[in-house]
Amino acid sequence: MRNYYIAGNWKMHKTRSEAAELAKALVAQLKDGKHKYLVAPTFTSLETVGAIVKGSNILLGAQNCAPEEQGAHTGEVSVLQLKDLGVQAVILGHSERRHIYKEDDEFINKKVKLALKHGLEVILCVGELLEEREAGRAEAVCETQTVKGLAGVAAGDLGRITIAYEPVWAIGTGKTATPEDADAIHAYIRKVVGKLYGADAAQKIIIQYGGSVKPENAAQLMAKENIDGALVGGAALKADTFVPIAKFG
Repeated sequence: MRNYYIAGNWKMHKTRSEAAELAKALVAQLKDGKHKYLVAPTFTSLETVGAIVKGSNILLGAQNCAPEEQGAHTGEVSVLQLKDLGVQAVILGHSERRHIYKEDDEFINKKVKLALKHGLEVILCVGELLEEREAGRAEAVCETQTVKGLAGVAAGDLGRITIAYEPVWAIGTGKTATPEDADAIHAYIRKVVGKLYGADAAQKIIIQYGGSVKPENAAQLMAKENIDGALVGGAALKADTFVPIAKFG
């Protein structure tokens, strides 16, 4: 039986004081929550939020990391620096990184392996553009991103990887894949993992859904057989909207 995993990606929002206020509210309101939880504030708020969630049932996540441990990489943040702040997991391959900042599968894979090497959990994001879905290529795109994102990842490390399926056309748009559409892609991704690592690994891997998840649709999405949680964007910015998603059902 897979455990539900609800993660909040705060993206480029919140000053440190605003982040602290939200983190305190979540620690208080989710302390009796029965699922796995994570918040990913901006780099500038990691230390502040980390101090608040420490010892709680909420993991501290980062939204990205550099593909190298250190060196001449102006503007980047190293996995070593993240670990130093108490970060436990990192979101990689988010559609905004892929499409705005032009990160390709090989670049993302380098980060995945580096994060795993240093003991961090990884949320690997995959998902198709609207034109790719309309061309009937949603499954092919997700398969390529999954296979290339996991290239060289040992079976023993797969337990520290969560896959987040995010149809790019549903992120921040208010549009959501129907629970049936989302579940179909989740099932396909699970099949891809099965081909790579075997049926048992496919059954165990957690696959989140991301893309305009709201309190109103969370329970319907989570009710589907292959949807094991959510990577929440806009609705993660307020306790009033994140907590009902985190405590769905």
